[in-house]
Amino acid sequence: MTGDAMRRAGRVGQALRQTVAACLLALLTGCASEPPPADWQINAHSLLASYTAHYLNGDTLLAERHFERARAEIARTGRLDLLARAELTRCAVRLAALETGACTAFERLGTHASAEDETYARFLTGAWQGVDANLLPARYRGLLAAREEAARLRALDEIKDPLSRAIAAGALLSAGHASPEVIALATRTASDQGWRRALLAWLEVQAKRAEAAGDKAGLELVRQRIELVQSSLTGRRTSP
Repeated sequence: MTGDAMRRAGRVGQALRQTVAACLLALLTGCASEPPPADWQINAHSLLASYTAHYLNGDTLLAERHFERARAEIARTGRLDLLARAELTRCAVRLAALETGACTAFERLGTHASAEDETYARFLTGAWQGVDANLLPARYRGLLAAREEAARLRALDEIKDPLSRAIAAGALLSAGHASPEVIALATRTASDQGWRRALLAWLEVQAKRAEAAGDKAGLELVRQRIELVQSSLTGRRTSP
């Protein structure tokens, strides 16, 4: 290929990349006729996604660094309601790994939160009595309507997004509605995604239940799985 031909090919390639980027931007904004999202929105969304990935994978330090950077991006707007939503998001992600402590950062901002966010916060605690399902994201409403174990499991399985499913499973556990099948589905979800922190948390639940039931074979299998996951955190290798 001649020099001129290579330059023309480069210009064509650059134009193609710009076209693809424009198409992706249109998908992100939902409508090509609307203005693109502000830089802080793009940055905050990306940083929260990174926080989520690192936290569920067990990389606490990296996770918190990304969250603080996301918080700084949101702080540029002066929007306390958005900051409350970010803190609520962090609590929801922690619940996916069965970190069930009080969501104190959100509670401090609770007066600025929307009715939808306040309802979601109650959903996460498992205190579902009196919760208005219409104020919840649609993917969680089936769980509140379910009254039997089979119906709850079906509603959980119908949540296609893995993170939302893991959060819902954590809420079910907090509400006292986590059947062995729900726990198995949550464990499988964490395993499929390679979320080490979340997987270890759910495996510990399985281990406790197997021990309480006197299921020695089941307990041994769960302990082997826990050891295998832990080896990926330390760099050790375990024999099968």
